[in-house]
Amino acid sequence: MNPVRPRLAGAALLARYLDWEALVTERCNRAHGVPPLRCVFSWASRLGDGIGWYLFAAVMVLLHGPEAWLPMAAMLLSGAVGVIIYVAIKRRTARLRPLHRNDRIHASVAPLDQYSFPSGHTLHAVNFGIQLVAFEPALVWLVLPFALLVAASRMVLGLHYLSDVLAGAGIGAVIAAACLMLI
Repeated sequence: MNPVRPRLAGAALLARYLDWEALVTERCNRAHGVPPLRCVFSWASRLGDGIGWYLFAAVMVLLHGPEAWLPMAAMLLSGAVGVIIYVAIKRRTARLRPLHRNDRIHASVAPLDQYSFPSGHTLHAVNFGIQLVAFEPALVWLVLPFALLVAASRMVLGLHYLSDVLAGAGIGAVIAAACLMLI
């Protein structure tokens, strides 16, 4: 069997996926053209910068007192681990954001950096969301929609591709699981 043929088939498959993903991103970004949706997703993205998660952690400490300090401190420490991981991956992959590659993509918020893979917002939304719900399951009705809005905002705002969001979610889930096993 010719070893070049499987590589060519793999490259063709990857090219087809990337074309499809670009189309999905473009379609998600159409919601950007609807002012109320743009407002909702812009706010979700802004709160997903950290503010929303810090507020959740503060509320947990207020509600549960000293019992919440260790899990909330672990959550914040896992956030630092997440930053180290996604910055290292972004530097190695150097994948440009959709808004830098497609003139039909419009962004209403400025990206934090020029690279998109993986989505740090989604990584933290999944990481923090899992840990918060593990500590306080009654919050799932609030944490889950917020985490989903943060993740979706990344594509709607033209800042990430689907694979960026999925990779961020996967990394965030692994970090949360590891953190929960340690505390």
